[in-house]
Parts: sequence; structure tokens; C-alpha cells
Amino acid sequence: MSPEQFFELMLKELEVHTEMQPYYKFLGKQSSWHFRRNYFLERLRYIQKHIVDGGEKNLEIWDCGCGYGTTCLFLAMNGIKTYGTTLEFYFETVQKRKDYWSQYGDTSLFTCTYENLFDNQPAPNSYNWIIVQDTLHHLEPINDALQIFNKSLRKGGKILSVEENGNNIIQRIKLYKYRGNKRIITIWDERLQKDILIGNENIRSLANWRTLFEKNGFSIPDSMVQYVRYYLPFQYRSADPEKLLQKEREIQAAKGFRREYFFFGLNFIAEKK
Repeated sequence: MSPEQFFELMLKELEVHTEMQPYYKFLGKQSSWHFRRNYFLERLRYIQKHIVDGGEKNLEIWDCGCGYGTTCLFLAMNGIKTYGTTLEFYFETVQKRKDYWSQYGDTSLFTCTYENLFDNQPAPNSYNWIIVQDTLHHLEPINDALQIFNKSLRKGGKILSVEENGNNIIQRIKLYKYRGNKRIITIWDERLQKDILIGNENIRSLANWRTLFEKNGFSIPDSMVQYVRYYLPFQYRSADPEKLLQKEREIQAAKGFRREYFFFGLNFIAEKK
């Protein structure tokens, strides 16, 4: 199933599972519809390119911070088995989603549990891939988390990360107003009945991520890096969304000031050394 097909079916699902609408916002303002669609699809295409189209068989994949399970469901629709873990309050919604998607593919390929990364560490050499989507900036202590990832991956294993770009000027201003310099906080998890250390929207630049990953036994090849979402919602109102997407891809393909400081999203793959 292609990302575009998955997206169309997910729009229909949002009409059923209305509790997800505030998160995905595709059924909200029509003026920002193409803006949100392009961003969602580019991230999913990145996952498709590196995992689905890779042709590897019998993959063992861990989606750490799977949230609503969207990526896991996409992989299941493409015949790929994934294990998801989350600490999100909407964990109960996952089973309802599996019921919906079972009419389009084998949702038994997706399993999910509510657990803390540091409480239930996987056995060594368990996975070919680890997916961390909108999750890396929440993991603390980050070096401990990366060490767990390293041990959990098999030889040649990889981490696929979908993140916000910590150098984005607009986002840095917004987050500073939101949390100041308080980048790490402690929260109480009602379900686990314990305090958990968490990154408070602690987004980082590619250079900072590269330093952290190198320190913990990974490398991030330039060829595996992608920046996404350059244009703002108002720029979609009088332009062809496909042409904007193509221009965005051209801009991100060249290193420079615009790519480093004005793209919102950052995708990269870290390879275990």
C-alpha cells in the first residue's frame, strides 16, 4: 500500500475515530489541508523508501514512541511486522484502529505495549530497525537511550528518526516562549505510578544529533538525511501544492542557510557501527 493510498483511507478513519482529529487536524481548516498533507506524506515516503522498498525479508522492527500507531499500521499494510511501545495517554485507541485497518491488511503484524524504555529494555541484538518518530527529543537521559538502542540492534542495524529541526528559527522562538531553557522535566505517569524524566520539546539540530549518535556507536551518512516542510501554510493558498513540494525538495537537496534554518522537519538514519 502506497503512502497516498494509506492517507486516503486514514481520512475516512478520522471520520470514525473522531478523538484523533485534534491531533492530525486534516479535517480542520481547509486552507492548511495541502500543507499538512504534504508534510505527512513526505515523512511516510521516507519510511517507505528506506524500509518498505528495501526488499529485506523477515524484518524485526521496534517503533519506540509509536503513539497512535500510524507508522506501524502503514508497515502492517505492507506486510511488515512491527512492535510498538508508547507512554501516550491515547494508548487505548490503538486497538480500535487495528479493528478499522483489519479490513485492508493484516493488523496482527502490529503489536503494541505501554511501557517505559528504561524499565523494559529489549534483549541484545533483537532488531534490524528502530523507528523513533517525534520521540528522540523526549528521551532522557538521551545517552542512556542511545546505548539501549545500540545494544538492541543487530549487526548493521539502523535507527530511522523523524524529528523537528532544532535549528529552525521560527520553532526555536516558539519553543523558547513555551518552555524557556527548561529542556528536561519530570512528569508523573498515572498508569505506571512513577515519575519519568522526559525531554521538554528538547529538539536539536542535525549537528547536535550527529555528535550524540557518534558518541554512542552510530554514524549518520549525509545521503540518509532529508529536510522537509519549508513553505508555510499561507503560501499554499495561491499555489499548486505539488509544485511547492517539488521546489521544497530542490531546496533541501542543496546544503545552505535556507535548508539549515528554515526547514521544520528533519529525517535521518543512523547506522550502527
